[in-house]
Amino acid sequence: FHSVTTGASNDIEQATKLARAMITRYGMSDFDMVAFETVSNQYLGGDASLACSPETASEIDREVVKTVHDAHEKALGILTENRAALDRLAAYLLEKETITGEEFMALLSETENAEKHG
Repeated sequence: FHSVTTGASNDIEQATKLARAMITRYGMSDFDMVAFETVSNQYLGGDASLACSPETASEIDREVVKTVHDAHEKALGILTENRAALDRLAAYLLEKETITGEEFMALLSETENAEKHG
């Protein structure tokens, strides 16, 4: 909707945590299968600590930013491609406040059919 709010702050925080874990714990980066982060007291809050040089930590930070940025760009593309469906769903929700899975799928189908036929 082209407006900036604080509503997504928790989503951004979670996306950043996930991207960092992907890179530092799960080996999902150009660093290959190396774990740079260890988690202590996994069941008591999971305090994490990095075990790498400051240079590597800077590279990790750049990789985290790139991962979140790329995911954001992909999400924007998906939302832009499906703008008509989103507008239709938003209008429905403003009117009814809730939607079932069946109603959701029907609205998506209507939007797809409308786009195909003009």
